[in-house]
Amino acid sequence: MDDNCTFYLVRHGETEWNAIHRIQGHSESILTEKGRKQVREAAEKLKNIHFDAVYSSDLLRAKQTAEILILEKKMKIITAKTLRERTFGEHEGIMSDEYARKIKNLLEEYKKLAIEEKWKFKFGKGYESDEKLFTRFITFLREIAAGYRGKTVLIVTHGGPLRMLLTKLGFAEYGRLNPGTFKNAGYLVVQSDGVDFFLKKVEGVANV
Repeated sequence: MDDNCTFYLVRHGETEWNAIHRIQGHSESILTEKGRKQVREAAEKLKNIHFDAVYSSDLLRAKQTAEILILEKKMKIITAKTLRERTFGEHEGIMSDEYARKIKNLLEEYKKLAIEEKWKFKFGKGYESDEKLFTRFITFLREIAAGYRGKTVLIVTHGGPLRMLLTKLGFAEYGRLNPGTFKNAGYLVVQSDGVDFFLKKVEGVANV
């Protein structure tokens, strides 16, 4: 019997802030009606999957998504801060175009770095680097994989962690999966023995 844990990792549906291009991070923003529709469509695709557990980021947009996904399954949702989006620190809540202006000089500095240095780079005070974001996310997944061998687990999270995971798994070169390339309510199917991860399916990634 295969004792790998199978993960279905879903990004939340479109939020009010997504729709107007405002930086979210750890800030709260609820799903739009379009976002709810996106999640209902994802739920239809996953309706025949038996989940042994459901975990969600504790941010409202992820919890709302999880609730829609398992509406017919009537399961308990376990929330975790470690599944949150990257924190943008001082830049949270500003518009995307303003953010681009504020980090313009830092971006030029970033482009000159080696990849290993880029992973550690911070675009401002309180900003969470790619390395820190990925480390907390993968540590959580390893713990769940070890506890649910041979089981299937639904994880509702955010675009940032999912893009970092895809990059680490070799789906795309570092820097290719920019914000927006992992679509709202898109999902991955990944298997893990608690150490290694194996990408089985990618649904909803564009512009790569």
